[in-house]
Amino acid sequence: MSDLLTYLKSKQNEMLKMLQTLVEIESPSLEKEMNDLLGKKIAEIFLSFTGGTMEIIPNQTYGNHLRGRWGQGDRQILLLAHRDTVWQSGDLQRNPFRIEGDKAYGPGIFDMKGGIVQGIYALHSLRHLQINLNCQVVFLITSDEEIGSPSSRQIIEEEAKKSDYVLVLEPPMFDYGALKTARKGVGMYKLKVTGQAAHSGIDHQKGKSAIEELAHQTLYLHKLTDYTIGTTVNVGTVKGGTRGNVVAAEAEAEVDIRVRTQAEFDRIIPLIENITPAIEGTRIEVEGGINRPPLERTKDVGKMFELARKIGKEKLGIDLVEVETGGASDGNFTAPLAPTLDGLGPVGDGAHAVHEHVLIQDIPVRSALLGYLIEELARQNR
Repeated sequence: MSDLLTYLKSKQNEMLKMLQTLVEIESPSLEKEMNDLLGKKIAEIFLSFTGGTMEIIPNQTYGNHLRGRWGQGDRQILLLAHRDTVWQSGDLQRNPFRIEGDKAYGPGIFDMKGGIVQGIYALHSLRHLQINLNCQVVFLITSDEEIGSPSSRQIIEEEAKKSDYVLVLEPPMFDYGALKTARKGVGMYKLKVTGQAAHSGIDHQKGKSAIEELAHQTLYLHKLTDYTIGTTVNVGTVKGGTRGNVVAAEAEAEVDIRVRTQAEFDRIIPLIENITPAIEGTRIEVEGGINRPPLERTKDVGKMFELARKIGKEKLGIDLVEVETGGASDGNFTAPLAPTLDGLGPVGDGAHAVHEHVLIQDIPVRSALLGYLIEELARQNR
């Protein structure tokens, strides 16, 4: 058993205690004061455990972002995490931190406060074992990922441009901890249809139904889905009209697009943005665009996974696998700018659900995986 893993396993109870501390400070995305309270605690822990530096990046609307720095060197590796959760104030009282058997439960424990703990302890263990790297590690912990990263995207992309590699501490897939080497890109659109109102009993023929037009467009959009290439188009919400006896003058829909590659975005976006009415006399306004670019499995991403797989097998005694997912993360922002490996967080299940949990015994193992990855990547040249 390797020194790094041995050391981290000896710290399992302390890691669990730190995780409890973070879980018990609620951090809803839209509650700045609560979010900043957790940010302050994480900053204190980072300074104490890693010996690095911590910059608090002010944010007027959402929680302040954190940028920790550890190590020295001209090259940079970026660790990426977020501390905000989908949970609301008071949910902790109804769903408290608790340990049941080999699992630890609590709001945000899996997505993704467990990843933050693993990241801090990975750097802590490298420091404790005096493993010096000719490389700087930047640990960026944002406050608004769960609402689309409106204030952190620019910061994330700026750091990715300076980085040789990006390691994302989001949860892995499945209960065997699969790493994410590809994530679909996300497009988000709103269609606003304008028709002509009329009395449905007296002047039905004079009306131009916005709802009918939207129905045509819904069918058109759904036909753009192609499972063979991983493209999905989903009209997720529709609303329109005022009363049953009025031909609807207005209707609108929200549309979600997921694609595997930027090339597919380039193909499908014009088909959506240049949509034309099926009913004469109606108008369609299209708003939106790409929300997150795809995280594509490039050659460099493949090399990162193979390195992680080798570390898992030779140093940790685990068999790692890779998956593609349709869900997005901040890793989508970094992927076009630097090789990005995602899903390095804790093994568990139940993100955004009351059964959200992590497997306790895997926490030090995943932290060791991260520590070894940092050590090995710091030695490599892209």
